[in-house]
Amino acid sequence: MHVIVYSAVWCRDCREAKRFLEEHQIAYTEIDIEQVPGAAEDVVRHVGKRAIPQFVIDGRWVQPYRPGRGFLYQEMSELLGVTV
Repeated sequence: MHVIVYSAVWCRDCREAKRFLEEHQIAYTEIDIEQVPGAAEDVVRHVGKRAIPQFVIDGRWVQPYRPGRGFLYQEMSELLGVTV
């Protein structure tokens, strides 16, 4: 499985998403939308807005959180095949 995380240093939800991946020993590549040229535009092109964190799992874009609800532990656990 190949996982990419679009994030930014200031993003609390991004830190939680990366912590989840690390706790479950899921390797990922991080792309900071403020440091990597064109990264923010990639997010907008794929999800229609500048919303992070975003996971790209084997080429499929997934938003691992919901505003007001936070990180989607159960949904991401099922999607990534890990136990909560």
